[in-house]
Amino acid sequence: MSLVLDPAAQDLLFREARTANAFTDEPVTEEQVQAIYDLVKYGPTAFNQSPLRITLVRSAEARERLVQHMSEGNQPKTATAPLVAILAADNEFHEELPYLLPHFPQAKDVFFAERPAREGAAALNAALQAAYFIIGIRAAGLAAGPMTGFDFAGVQKEFLDGDHTPLMVVNIGRPAEDAWFARSPRLEADQVITTV
Repeated sequence: MSLVLDPAAQDLLFREARTANAFTDEPVTEEQVQAIYDLVKYGPTAFNQSPLRITLVRSAEARERLVQHMSEGNQPKTATAPLVAILAADNEFHEELPYLLPHFPQAKDVFFAERPAREGAAALNAALQAAYFIIGIRAAGLAAGPMTGFDFAGVQKEFLDGDHTPLMVVNIGRPAEDAWFARSPRLEADQVITTV
C-alpha cells in the first residue's frame, strides 16, 4: 500500500532529510519560524498540554553564552548556524490547560496538581513536539541539527528557569554542501513491529 503523501514530500520530510552539521549563512526569518510553528502546533499531545517552549538564540551575545555550554564537537556548528533554538519542557504547562482543554478544564487539578506528574508529562509531550518541530523545519525547506550534547544545567541556568527543563538545542538553516555525514542504517519493520 502506498502513502497518500506525495513521494517528493516523503523524501523532503524523511528519506532525504538528515541531521545537518553545517549551514550556509542565509538567515532564517521570523516569518519562517512562525510558519513552522503554525504548522507543528497541531501535532497531538496528551490532554493537548502543549508543553514545548522554544527560545530562539539570535543575538551574538546570547549565541556566545550558549556556545560555552555546548560540548566541544557541537560548539563550531552552533556558533555558525543561522539560527539556534533551545527546546524546553514547561513543567507548569498545566496553567494553560483551562484554555487548551476547555471541555475538561479541571484536568489541571485532577491530573497535574503534583509537580512530579507534570514533569513526567511535560518531558514526554515536549519531546513529541520537538520531533514535530524538526519535521516542520524540514517542511520549510530548511535543515535541522538537533543536539543533546550540552551542559543541561548550564543552559537551564543561563536561558531558562526552574520551571523549564531543556530537552535539546537545534541548529537551523539551509544546509551547506558538506552538511551531511553518511546516512546510518535503520532497522527494518520486522525488527521493530510485533503483532500479537
